Amino acid sequence: MKSYELEKRKYVIGAMAIGIVLLFIIRLFSLQIMSDDYKENADSNAFLKKVQYPSRGIITDRNGNLLVYNSPAYDIMVVMSEVSALDTLDFCETLGITKEFFDRRMSEIKDRRRNLGYSRFTQQLFMSQLSPEEFSVFHEKQFRYPGFYSQRRSVRQYETSYAAHVLGDIGEVSPLDVKNDDYYQNGDLIGKQGVERAYEKQLRGEKGVQVLLRDARGRIKGHYLEGKLDRKAVPGKNLTLGLDLKLQALGERLMEGKLGSIVAIEPATGEILCMVSAPTYDPRMMVGRQRGENHLLLSKNPLKPLLNRSIMGQYPPGSTFKTSQALTFLQEGVIKPHTLYPCHGGFLHRGFRLGCHAHASPIPLVPSIATSCNAYFCWGLYYMFGNRNKYESVQVAMNKWRDYMVNMGFGYKLGVDLPGERRGMIPNAQYYDKAYRGAWNAVTVVSISIGQGEVSATPLQIANLAATIANRGYFITPHIVKQIQNEPLDSIYTHRRYTGVDSLYYESIVSGMRQAILSGTCRSGNIPGVEICGKTGTAQNRGQDHSAFIGFAPKDNPQIAIAVYVENGGWGADYGVPLGALMIEQYLNGELSPESEEKARVYQNRHIRYGTTAR
Repeated sequence: MKSYELEKRKYVIGAMAIGIVLLFIIRLFSLQIMSDDYKENADSNAFLKKVQYPSRGIITDRNGNLLVYNSPAYDIMVVMSEVSALDTLDFCETLGITKEFFDRRMSEIKDRRRNLGYSRFTQQLFMSQLSPEEFSVFHEKQFRYPGFYSQRRSVRQYETSYAAHVLGDIGEVSPLDVKNDDYYQNGDLIGKQGVERAYEKQLRGEKGVQVLLRDARGRIKGHYLEGKLDRKAVPGKNLTLGLDLKLQALGERLMEGKLGSIVAIEPATGEILCMVSAPTYDPRMMVGRQRGENHLLLSKNPLKPLLNRSIMGQYPPGSTFKTSQALTFLQEGVIKPHTLYPCHGGFLHRGFRLGCHAHASPIPLVPSIATSCNAYFCWGLYYMFGNRNKYESVQVAMNKWRDYMVNMGFGYKLGVDLPGERRGMIPNAQYYDKAYRGAWNAVTVVSISIGQGEVSATPLQIANLAATIANRGYFITPHIVKQIQNEPLDSIYTHRRYTGVDSLYYESIVSGMRQAILSGTCRSGNIPGVEICGKTGTAQNRGQDHSAFIGFAPKDNPQIAIAVYVENGGWGADYGVPLGALMIEQYLNGELSPESEEKARVYQNRHIRYGTTAR
């Protein structure tokens, strides 16, 4: 009698056998075809692929002065599968490291969570950026350390102590960098801040490779196929910045012992001539293996020297903002140049008072700019927001006002070619509707007309306002890089952005700023033979007021537009005006007169006492 039980078992056993065979086939296919491990193992016995790192592009200022260059350095690489019979103590002594560092580093290399793409058959970074002197000691004994190799590369060096926030620095790639860009592998260097980060792809170049043939004992026998598979490294592209090194140096001198910023722009091109952020630091601190330690030290400083205040600081623009208000009122037909507004010690309306200083009253537009009359611009905003014949409501007027501010470069990032730019704050009607539950009017927000209240801007945006006035109604997006080797600039840095205000109206603003220099609040900034136009700003603060200044020169065919902002510096004439005038003189004349040089030394040594509270 036939046993169906045995018959079923036969099929089950057969199926299991076939399944096991299929599993082996799939696994072999995965290991030999899909995985590179066996290939890497086989190749590593015969070949050594040695990466050739390109030299990073050098950086110069607009006059060809060298700012950043390269110097030789060496990395120690390790192939884990080849490490054997290593005299660890001798190895550590040669490199000047401890046994604890050696053990920790080897463990980190093998950790696949921290070292993405790790393979024991390929070169891994053990130690980076040895100086030529350190490397020469290792090179003499390298034959004693199987599995360890040297890799030549270059590291950045900074020619001067200036422009740290602009130039930035480089450091080792993070796991995220490696994941996001297959150009990098662990131990590679990448731009971390400033121009080094913004133009990383142009500066880094293209890696090369040497395919070296090895014998059965691992000794290098020469280039495989006589070098036919080798690929030369392509150097990175050189950059020319718009910075003027002498101007940058003077700005950093003048801002010693102060918090704030100086930004200067060439109006015709949008090129940034200087970008000073104070306090600053020496970029040479961020070179080599000491970078991490120095970065930590700077990050703990309560005055935040790592913060680029020029593009990250968000301040009330104060009275420098009045120029933008006058342009808006003129374009909207709220005022004409001869329109008179009263000022009896300030803006007064139904018990509300916003103070001002002594000057003639009533006053037309040009003298109101020259004397920085608060009341004039408060009345302008009041009549614009209350004009029901032109605007349906205060909300409609408010959003129209905001559109002008945005077109002038406020409220959003300008798009400078540096990382970390902040947008500042320009409120709209929805903001005030939420804050006041819809119950607000022109008097509620009148302080925005003099650059106070909810308005804030970066020093770069304030400098850009000066450039826009200098150009009579347009600006080119401010940018640090003037030229990239064999590559055009992004079109955003070459086309004009118009404000929507007729160029004719700018002439009244220019006249007011010229009068401010000749007989108004900027008298201390007058330079004989140079037609400077300027406007002070005294921005209210919880403590001492901030001192601000915008200006440009010459009046016609302007070559430089500038903004100075000194935290807790008092009146605009206390620091903003004299520092701005010195910077303009330096740029236009190429040097300071003996009298101006003495004045510069005085301001260089005039420090402002700040608390230890982080800013």
